[in-house]
Amino acid sequence: MHAYASVRTADDVKVGDIDIESGERLYPGIGHGENQLRWGFIRKVYGILAAQILVTTAFTAATVLYVPINDLLRENSGFLLFLVFTPFILLWPLYIYRQKHPLNMVFLGLFTASMSLTVGVSCANTEGRLVLEALILTSAVVSALTGYTFWAAKKGKDFSFLGPILFTSLFILVLTGFIQMVYPLGSTTMAVYSAISAIIFSGYIVYDTDNLIKRFTYDEYIWASVTLYLDVLNLFLTILRMLKQDN
Repeated sequence: MHAYASVRTADDVKVGDIDIESGERLYPGIGHGENQLRWGFIRKVYGILAAQILVTTAFTAATVLYVPINDLLRENSGFLLFLVFTPFILLWPLYIYRQKHPLNMVFLGLFTASMSLTVGVSCANTEGRLVLEALILTSAVVSALTGYTFWAAKKGKDFSFLGPILFTSLFILVLTGFIQMVYPLGSTTMAVYSAISAIIFSGYIVYDTDNLIKRFTYDEYIWASVTLYLDVLNLFLTILRMLKQDN
């Protein structure tokens, strides 16, 4: 299969073919050797991302199903507040040591565990049916956006222009969230806020996947997985919040 792919011309590549194992060209103009290396990098990142999601699922299940953990987190507001800010604190050393093994893996594990506990608290205070619905919807959206981005890359489309737009939107979103803590917003405003949040994090999935395909260097696999992990989790939590508002 790889030998066959290496002698194919650009005109022979089918636009709809997106097979990680095929080694086919990711985007126009990429050389065969770089293409093979980039596919290996992509597989590595998605492998780490899958492990992060499995850890988050395990932590969430333990938080929801094991009553003592659930009670501890709900009754200790100080500890809960610490958990909320811990991922933000860990992002700094994770970024600094993202290319230094094994420190990058250590900080990645701590970051994933802290994020998982935060997600677990959100799920523990939500009806199980809504959590399942949010999980299914998030999986569908992430799969669709990822597939679209790989297809668009093969067509020669570029999404780097989304960077400044998404960053500005996210800054406004966070600022609005802090304002909401002081001056609670109405139900209609919160519904609009949640819808805009879902659009922003969906845009980040496209933008970061495009970076994964074209711009992340091969030794930035940790940071690439972290960005996608945050995109997926934030989209899941946003959808979960939207479903809770409707019930």
